[in-house]
Amino acid sequence: MADTKQPVVWEGQFEGRGKRFAIVVSRFNRLVTERLAEGAIDCLTRHGADAGSIHIVWVPGAWEIPPVVWRLARSEQFDGVIALGCVIHGATAHAAELSGNLSSSLGRCAVETGVPIGHGVITPDNNDQAVDRAGMKTGNRGWDAAMAVLEMSNLMAMLPGIEG
Repeated sequence: MADTKQPVVWEGQFEGRGKRFAIVVSRFNRLVTERLAEGAIDCLTRHGADAGSIHIVWVPGAWEIPPVVWRLARSEQFDGVIALGCVIHGATAHAAELSGNLSSSLGRCAVETGVPIGHGVITPDNNDQAVDRAGMKTGNRGWDAAMAVLEMSNLMAMLPGIEG
């Protein structure tokens, strides 16, 4: 006799209604990062988040993003945090080390706090790639990071886990 049971599927929705989000944005390469922030805000509001529930925090550069993301994630005030920045590899000698450390820190933050962290810190090789990834020609990585946070914030709320 064949088993008629189906697997249980868990999948987050792209719904921002009733949720609070923080966006941490680097001022360095501001022409690019402003576009990333606009993309993230547009994504969240188009998916139901109230503009007043979105908090924007500007920091000097990409190095300053992780401690602020960690603080916001630990505050228990946000359903998700989005990190946005631009580290151009050809313009900074330590770009590879910086972007690697930043990615590692953001990943640890998501795992240790349980708060979804959207990684929208782009690492283009040159200014043309930076412009492309900020939505001035095609897709916007700020939008993409916000979509990931929307989906993950809903998924994390659905999954079974340890109650606080």
